[in-house]
Amino acid sequence: MTSLAYTRHGAGEPLVLLHALGMSRRAWDPVLPALAEDFDVIAVDLPGFGDSAPLPPEVEPLPAALAAAVAGLLDELGVTSPHLGGNSLGGWVALELAAIRPAGSLTLLAPAGLWARNTPTYCRVSLLATRWLARHATRALSRLVRYRLGRALVFGQTQGHPMRLTSGYAQEALRAMGTCPGFDAALRATLTRRYLATAPIGAPVTVAFGTRDLVLLPHQSRHLDQLPPGTRLTAIPGGGHLSMADNPAAVIAIINETTARDRVQDGPVMMQSPQ
Repeated sequence: MTSLAYTRHGAGEPLVLLHALGMSRRAWDPVLPALAEDFDVIAVDLPGFGDSAPLPPEVEPLPAALAAAVAGLLDELGVTSPHLGGNSLGGWVALELAAIRPAGSLTLLAPAGLWARNTPTYCRVSLLATRWLARHATRALSRLVRYRLGRALVFGQTQGHPMRLTSGYAQEALRAMGTCPGFDAALRATLTRRYLATAPIGAPVTVAFGTRDLVLLPHQSRHLDQLPPGTRLTAIPGGGHLSMADNPAAVIAIINETTARDRVQDGPVMMQSPQ
């Protein structure tokens, strides 16, 4: 079993946070201190990202395989039925994790895998371009994001308010994207797949998209047919694809509301009007 890097803060019910493709656990830094006031927060580096080693070469890094690795970490930590928070790929992994072990709730921020068939070409090209730039223009981009205008240029697609990023957060995001060894294999593993429910999820589920998400477009990447009945769909005002830094207060509120729900109510997926 691959040993996963993680950070743990706070006390209370366990809350596991899972990051997007190419990111690391540091992506959750804008919301982690506030969440740690009420939860035992465990922010995890998925296999092949951040400080976690990739899965063995013979294991294809499908979201289900990444979820199994996280389940192994939770077993090591003695954590049962945690609340789950996932962004993009991390949202897909959270769904797969909830299918193999109990979860208290799921808060999915712009989850990947909700496309009709394969990963949309637009998403694929966007991810590959971001990865190429982070790997091959590292020095130039690291200097550029020291300035607010530079952050707007570099993070204009992934963030709803890129100028709100701190220089340190922006540089860490570039480093994570440019150096993670698991990016290519994880992307290949998801190109011809989508999220398909394999087992009932008996926990409250909230899916939230930022109103400025330019990565997962509504007509391409927001098909909800495989999500559990009673899933709540809401919006993050001003949020981009990585909305934790755009509107941390809204993200924290959504997580708190989801974790407070006792059980999933059977019924149709409902849309809350953006505020």
